[in-house]
Amino acid sequence: MTVCARTSSDGQQVWIRGIPPVQFGALVRRMRSSAEASSAGVAQWALASAALSPLLLVTGWTIAGAVQPADYSPVRQTVSVLAGHGGTHRWIMTSVLIAVGCCHLVTAAGMSILRPAARVGLVVAGLAAFGVAASPEPAHGSTSQHLAFTAVGAVALAVWPAFTTVRGWSGGGVLGPRGSALATVAFVLLLIWLVAETQDMAWLGLAERASSAIQTSWPLVVGLTARRATLGRYQLAAT
Repeated sequence: MTVCARTSSDGQQVWIRGIPPVQFGALVRRMRSSAEASSAGVAQWALASAALSPLLLVTGWTIAGAVQPADYSPVRQTVSVLAGHGGTHRWIMTSVLIAVGCCHLVTAAGMSILRPAARVGLVVAGLAAFGVAASPEPAHGSTSQHLAFTAVGAVALAVWPAFTTVRGWSGGGVLGPRGSALATVAFVLLLIWLVAETQDMAWLGLAERASSAIQTSWPLVVGLTARRATLGRYQLAAT
């Protein structure tokens, strides 16, 4: 068994059993880099919540859709129907909406590298999800309250990438002005498609699901990009 020593801040030697000196030094640098990256604004638990959000959403509407009557169409009908008073086992999708709202709030809290406007956008999306869950659709038609929360959440997620540019960012990609603008244009086009489908509702369910799946995945893309770049910077500084 290898025994190595390191010198503590008070000048005393601390012996570590079982870790070769080279590996121990690399381990310390990795731990320091991870801690500094988190303190720089990209927490691991924020990435976990960002990854959980689209996973919960897709899994939720798949399971909830499977227990609906045969006449339910995920291509034509929205997710709100699954959580509405006319849905079968509406608690499934209602619980998912609440969980997704919580994920947005946790992600906003853990990505302090982003500007306040971007974090507020996620908070608005999370609160809108709570509102949608708390104001379910009736068996037929909808309510102004439900539509309002749905619209606020859709707009918040569509324009959210416009605020994800990081000041002083030189790496380009999704955190640069060009990447942010391209993502915003794509998301706004998805929103326009969704709004257009509300006219004849032939593809409304598909438009909503495509938009939601892509838009709720974007915080994870942003967080992974920022954390990878931050970790790389600190690892270079530690060598």
